[in-house]
Amino acid sequence: MSRRLLNKLILGSCAGPFVFGILIFVLIFVAGDLLFQAAKLIIEQGVAFGVVARLFLYRLPEVVVLTIPMSSLLSTLLGMSTLNAGSEIIALKSLGIPFKRILRPVIFASVLISITALGLNETIVPFASIAADRLMKYEIMKNQAVAVQEKVFLREEERGRLKRVFYIDELDPNKGVMSGIMMHEFDDNGGLSTTLNAKQGIWQDNQWWIEDGRMYTINSDGEVSLLLRFERQRLALKLSPSQLRSSTRRPRDMSAHELWSYITQAQGIGSNLQQLWVMFHLKLAVPWACVIMAVLGAGFGASRRGRSGGGVGFGISVVLVFAYYVVMSLCRALGESGNLPPVLAGWGPNVVFIAVAAYFAMRVDRV
Repeated sequence: MSRRLLNKLILGSCAGPFVFGILIFVLIFVAGDLLFQAAKLIIEQGVAFGVVARLFLYRLPEVVVLTIPMSSLLSTLLGMSTLNAGSEIIALKSLGIPFKRILRPVIFASVLISITALGLNETIVPFASIAADRLMKYEIMKNQAVAVQEKVFLREEERGRLKRVFYIDELDPNKGVMSGIMMHEFDDNGGLSTTLNAKQGIWQDNQWWIEDGRMYTINSDGEVSLLLRFERQRLALKLSPSQLRSSTRRPRDMSAHELWSYITQAQGIGSNLQQLWVMFHLKLAVPWACVIMAVLGAGFGASRRGRSGGGVGFGISVVLVFAYYVVMSLCRALGESGNLPPVLAGWGPNVVFIAVAAYFAMRVDRV
């Protein structure tokens, strides 16, 4: 059998279920969350249908990216199950074609899908998420006072050049109070020159006052030196609590590149960056779950247990995906609490499930 014909057979059997998986999983998420939210906004708050439709479109990219690993699992599981049920897998093995050769087009296609998902996470998804939040604040909630915001960022530019970056662990716009403040100031060449952290900030007399903090200087070699300690000092931030609320960004709305840039600049200052590191690794690890799920689905579908109908295959996919996200949530909680290194918290679920996928894949040639 020629390579092109074999690749066409494998990918052709998985392409249809992949598209079906995207549609069905998006529909499940949409029906379970977005449509309910849209109906509530229209019926209870009288929001115009056009505004709700825009909110729906802004939320859709995040949902699509979330369903890609699930669809990768479903596509290979159903595709291989179909070939297995028709004895094509047995026929290929009788021709001396090992299962690892059958997996090549699956791995190649899933790598391309993972790169696409990663690209979407770095570009469209953050932009759409920010647009959805602003739509909720200004057109739906009519800029009403909101509850406490956690882990927010603010970039301050001057003549097109980055001047300062603020990170606030917790912001209460209603009370004019914030805590866990970090400020990084940059020189004319874009290098980090000064950094400051403080436990608390208070909006008083139309300006921000921070308390119990430290200021550091960073030289051209990257060495950090303590400049001073202070009990109370005015913060170089001109925005009021309401303006700050509308200008800040959350880490979940940032790309992995933006998070990496901020974290590397903030290292060595004595600040707790554990949660941000975990989020950074998750932003990179989750898209690559497409490859793992594809291999897992292929190995399971090509095994004896994989000879089942589409309904059973869909049920198995849901169970395996649920197990992955349970492990991911557990590792994330352990990582954010400091009980697990951020790298392991982010990539641990992938390591666990690639081992499971390898087990099922190796079993195919043994039976």
